Amino acid sequence: MTTLTIVANIKANDDKIELVKAELLKLIEITRAEEGCINYDLHQDNDNPAHFTFYENWVSRELWQVHMGNQHLADYMTATEGSVASFTVNEMTKIS
Repeated sequence: MTTLTIVANIKANDDKIELVKAELLKLIEITRAEEGCINYDLHQDNDNPAHFTFYENWVSRELWQVHMGNQHLADYMTATEGSVASFTVNEMTKIS
């Protein structure tokens, strides 16, 4: 089974940076305790504080998909509605 790496980029609206950051931080502890989560690390760009990146590794794509369907992510989406300028997710495989 191949580990799944997720790189998620979230760009907050300039006037909503602190709100988005606070809501993203709420996701960390609960997600790290989920089955299949190897690591779940949040980063904030040094030059652009509106840009956040999650670097995640999961045991399998199936367990990541369970994570994506969890209530805490739905709560995040509700809390940040209209506050996020862009959101992209890349599913990646380590090759070296």
